[in-house]
Amino acid sequence: MSGIYIHIPFCKQACNYCDFHFSTSMKKKDEMVLALAKEIAMRKNELLSRSFGNDQSDNQIETIYFGGGTPSVLTNDEINFLISEVYKNYDVVENPEITLEANPDDLSAERILELSKSPINRLSIGIQSFYEDDLKMMNRAHNSEEAIKCLQEATKYFDNISLDLIYGIPGLTDEMWKKNIETALSFGIPHISSYALTVEPKTALRKLIDTGKIAEPQDEVASNHFIILVETLQQNDFIHYELSNFGKEGYFSKNNSAYWLGKKYIGIGPSAHSYDGEKRGWNVANNSLYLKSIQNDELPIETEILTISDRYNEYIMTGLRTIWGVSLDRIENEFGLEYLNYLKKQSQKFLNDELLFIENNILKPTLKGKFLTDGIASDLFYLNLEE
Repeated sequence: MSGIYIHIPFCKQACNYCDFHFSTSMKKKDEMVLALAKEIAMRKNELLSRSFGNDQSDNQIETIYFGGGTPSVLTNDEINFLISEVYKNYDVVENPEITLEANPDDLSAERILELSKSPINRLSIGIQSFYEDDLKMMNRAHNSEEAIKCLQEATKYFDNISLDLIYGIPGLTDEMWKKNIETALSFGIPHISSYALTVEPKTALRKLIDTGKIAEPQDEVASNHFIILVETLQQNDFIHYELSNFGKEGYFSKNNSAYWLGKKYIGIGPSAHSYDGEKRGWNVANNSLYLKSIQNDELPIETEILTISDRYNEYIMTGLRTIWGVSLDRIENEFGLEYLNYLKKQSQKFLNDELLFIENNILKPTLKGKFLTDGIASDLFYLNLEE
């Protein structure tokens, strides 16, 4: 099974912490929708030419994901048009997961009702916080009242809903963070994605911190919030299936799980990434250049063929972040004894410090190690085995 990700590179306003590719100008939105549709058609044969073995189900589309940016700035007609283009050009399974990322300010009662009649069957709602001060600090386009109202309406029509929450926000106490989680749980939401507030270079947040207007986020605060998050959600029957993702049984994100399990996907739109099992590709992160290329019948994509070390490193990174862990048997079978011995040697200190453990020959992080997963993974990387 494969997936299609469609990047919608527009936002009403820029969140202070965001470094994703988007534009706050909607002038080229109509033009962009047509270009996205054209790219969908231009790439319809990619899965056929990159089939894994003889498994034809590998060519089927199991998930369609509208990400961004803010996909909910598109009209329902535009969303339905792009979905129809996927169906027209690809073999889509009978009941695909079709996700729309949306912001609360776009989800009026009327809009939610319209969306419920469309092929969209999963909403991913960017709440981030239920506190007004947090939303203002992050320069979110919605307020806390809109966050509550949109969830009240969305849960009437959608069963499969995910919401995003951010922790480690300066001034957000442990009690306030617990209240954020409890508010989310009060709506019966079956999936929560939660991320630490990170300060990326060249963002408005970085500038606000450098000028002393906002305090620097503290790792210790974020670590405490993470532990509270994990323990609270697990007590409420959520499975912590990926470092930043928690889902009830049957509600894991199929789209995101495909990334972590190494399945193929096609990324449509400016800055979107693709993977076919052998190489990674990424579209140009510039709306004007993207439009010009597509209009000239050219794909604005760069690619790199993954080396065995690249694939090993990616498996280490994704494996440690997920409930599935890193299989030592797979390391030996797919990458060889040299990689297995290296992994055992590098992981020993983390095993001794109780940051990692091995169960059924699978390497996983402990609760204490989960918050440090990315740093641990980088210490397990091997970049030059075949050189």
